Amino acid sequence: MNASPPIGIGLRGAHYRAMLDTRPSVDWLEVHTENYLADGGWDLHVLQTLRADYPVALHGVGLGIGSVHGFSMAHVERIAKLAERIEPLFISEHLCWGATAEAVLNELLPLPLNTTTLALVCERVERLQERLARPILLENVSTYLRFAGDTFGETQFLAELTRRTGCGVLLDINNLYVNQCNHGEDAWRALDAFTPEMVRELHLAGHEVDGELVVDHHGAPVAAPVWDLYAQALRRFGAVPTLIEWDTQLPPLDTLVDEARHARELSREILVDH
Repeated sequence: MNASPPIGIGLRGAHYRAMLDTRPSVDWLEVHTENYLADGGWDLHVLQTLRADYPVALHGVGLGIGSVHGFSMAHVERIAKLAERIEPLFISEHLCWGATAEAVLNELLPLPLNTTTLALVCERVERLQERLARPILLENVSTYLRFAGDTFGETQFLAELTRRTGCGVLLDINNLYVNQCNHGEDAWRALDAFTPEMVRELHLAGHEVDGELVVDHHGAPVAAPVWDLYAQALRRFGAVPTLIEWDTQLPPLDTLVDEARHARELSREILVDH
């Protein structure tokens, strides 16, 4: 195997004009779904314009698929309408909860990883996939606590969810590293929970160290140990589409394109040797 995976970047509002003017050499774009649910406006116009030149993936941050009382099929209907408009490469969500019956909390909150939660999330995934008429991808999240009653590791939970529902995994490499630092989990061993068929997208991002805590802030270049973990993921899973995420302290667009170029060069080295 010597093919390089498709390497993309996250599209953010601060880069709209540069993207429209320069059409940089990246393979695809990913957007946060909730920013494009309106029936019109500048954001949707930019997305539809760029969609003519790039495949686009939808990455949801507001569905809260594990929320016991706050999960909304009305929200799913809006996602489905956007998907019909742009025909996305992937539709992904986070393995988390984020709402109650009274409020959306705007956070990607950790789930208790047990059989009760697994049954709930499987049911939600099946409803979502039926409405969208496609498999979705679910992402592992960075967390700052674990529940004492957990009976699964996070990647074990995702692997079982994939086996039961046919969904795919969006594997965030930086989140694996952050959780290794914060919880003492073995990020390298966590990769072994998945078969190559399960992992359909990879994310790379930056983090910051705040005292004894590592924070997944998406505001810095990808760190060296995360690149190392990405190399191992390539060896295990092959040429999986890969995204550079950058959400805070946004640099010029060229910086994201340079990170994407580095990911492409590294993947070529790894996959040729492999």
